[in-house]
Amino acid sequence: MLEGDQGYPYIIRREQDEIDRYGVSSMASTAQSLGYKAFGLHILSEFPLPELPRTDQPGILGSVQVVQADLSERWEAIPKITPNLGTAENEVMFIVKDTAVFSIQNGSKITVSPAAGADPISIRLFILGSCMGVLLMQKGILALHGSALVLDNKAYALVGRSGAGKSTLASYLMDQGHLLVSDDVIPVLVQNGDPLAVPGYPQQKLWQQSLDYLGMNSSAYRPLIKRETKFAIPVHDRFQAEPLPLAGIFELSVSQEGPVTIEEISGLERFHTLYNHTYQKAIVDRIGVREWHFGMLASFVNRLPVYRLTRPEQGFSAPEQMALIFETITQKVKEMDL
Repeated sequence: MLEGDQGYPYIIRREQDEIDRYGVSSMASTAQSLGYKAFGLHILSEFPLPELPRTDQPGILGSVQVVQADLSERWEAIPKITPNLGTAENEVMFIVKDTAVFSIQNGSKITVSPAAGADPISIRLFILGSCMGVLLMQKGILALHGSALVLDNKAYALVGRSGAGKSTLASYLMDQGHLLVSDDVIPVLVQNGDPLAVPGYPQQKLWQQSLDYLGMNSSAYRPLIKRETKFAIPVHDRFQAEPLPLAGIFELSVSQEGPVTIEEISGLERFHTLYNHTYQKAIVDRIGVREWHFGMLASFVNRLPVYRLTRPEQGFSAPEQMALIFETITQKVKEMDL
């Protein structure tokens, strides 16, 4: 936990302190890089990243530089896959209108070319999201799209389509005392066929509806993007900072009605579930890493129980979901002990 952490107001004070200290009213400083810890990486950034814990220690997955530079000529020259995405050997570039052009190279460097008047919060959102997802692929690290939490002293991932309720359930579990490992991007390090969940950083993203269900006042938090109703929730005191074995995956789905149910996914469907919930899945083929991706999933998919947790579309059912999850975990532990 960061000393003096008081949630969102602390984030704002820390961000302003870094801007004042390093003279980065334009967000980036060419004079000095700051060292941070996230996704198993030591991140040396010219951009203040106040969401992240500071560190000067090496990361278990290596280091990455985040720098600012003019990318206009490189963006024009790079072969385009879509109007907003380009790739060349060991480099992926993408552009976000009114925000920035981003370049990710060799799993070790992120270059940002901000648009005039761009919102620094939006730029950071893409640095810590899409850029990190691509960079982890370049480093040969699988990233799942979802939330990972500590349950029964191990990490479990919650995955599912947008609107399935991942963040709401994760936040409810945290309210019950369970720590967050990662939100949105879950790096998975595979060692001797055993998957390890690597922590992201101590922040959760919640929609307004989730805040309403959980009795949280949105005025206490900042929107992730201006005029949107998804908010950044600091969780420094509810964060698991060290890697843990990934012991299972719960895919959340929604039905029109009926009780909360759970079923184990087996066979080839288990592989497809992991594939479908890979972070930045859409670019796996486009950047030429399909063979690596399939091999990575195959290396541990049969060692990891995968379940489908289905909830009714209407109402707040997080308590029932939590009860079924722990019942399933307890039963699996008993089966393994026999």
